[in-house]
Amino acid sequence: MSSPSIPLASHLLHAVAWLVGRLPRSLQIRLGAWSGRRAFARNTREAKVARRNLELVMPQLSSDEREALVREVMQQTGRNAIESLRIWTRPRRDNLALVAAVHGEAVLAAAEAGGRGVIIAAPHHGNIEMVVEFMAARGPFTLVYKPPENRAGDGFLRLARGRHNVGLVPAEASAMRPLLRALQAGQAVGITPDQQPKEGGGQFAPFFGRPALTMTLIPKLAQRTGAAVVFACALRRDDGRFEMWFEAAGPAVADADLAVATQALNAGVEAIARRDTRQYQWTYKRWSKRPADSGLPNPYHPDCY
Repeated sequence: MSSPSIPLASHLLHAVAWLVGRLPRSLQIRLGAWSGRRAFARNTREAKVARRNLELVMPQLSSDEREALVREVMQQTGRNAIESLRIWTRPRRDNLALVAAVHGEAVLAAAEAGGRGVIIAAPHHGNIEMVVEFMAARGPFTLVYKPPENRAGDGFLRLARGRHNVGLVPAEASAMRPLLRALQAGQAVGITPDQQPKEGGGQFAPFFGRPALTMTLIPKLAQRTGAAVVFACALRRDDGRFEMWFEAAGPAVADADLAVATQALNAGVEAIARRDTRQYQWTYKRWSKRPADSGLPNPYHPDCY
């Protein structure tokens, strides 16, 4: 099936991204941090969501400590946005030159050598786009992504991410088939395990001590194919370079009992998020969906909308 055409507006957005991506690296770092501080000062919706999430998961922090952390989170969020524009519009060799260290590469190599494919579980921590670049440099990489609601945004993402060795699969019910094909061919697929699925596409499991609707796609793929599951992230250093981390997921992630599997999946994501809490995507409404008949309110309503 042919890919949908890319609107002119998508090409214009990509041209703007190209221009930002060509700014000096030091200026990009300052621009990203400045945009984050600006969002914090304006108390944008993202800042409000980050504050609410940190209230939920770190109630022990004082108000001053939490505000300082929210400010840091927003700065990292701004840096992440500018970095992504650079990564999407620069040659891969330039992007990989920013990798200062790789931790757990032997874990990744062993998973690849297993011959049953590799499921890269990459939470929204650090910069996911660096994980995509690193994996695509090793071979074909199929990435599940959530398409924006408008055609221009979706077209832009397909232009930005659809680079050599990267195949894009929308996060829809039909995603299972191309992912199975890739894994059965011994290739790697990338999935963000902390993306809240649609109703009926997940199961509630604890995440930072609170029930969060959690995708079952990764456990089901692992069960059906025997593919190894590897957690991955690219942590940002203060100097603008990255450290890649790869860690093998425990066997519980592929448990036939989805309650066990999703709990193990969330535990792995939580451990990664705690490595540097500033770099996790606290701007995402992770707990907006509540278990039926739980009596738990939507923690983001009405202040974060």
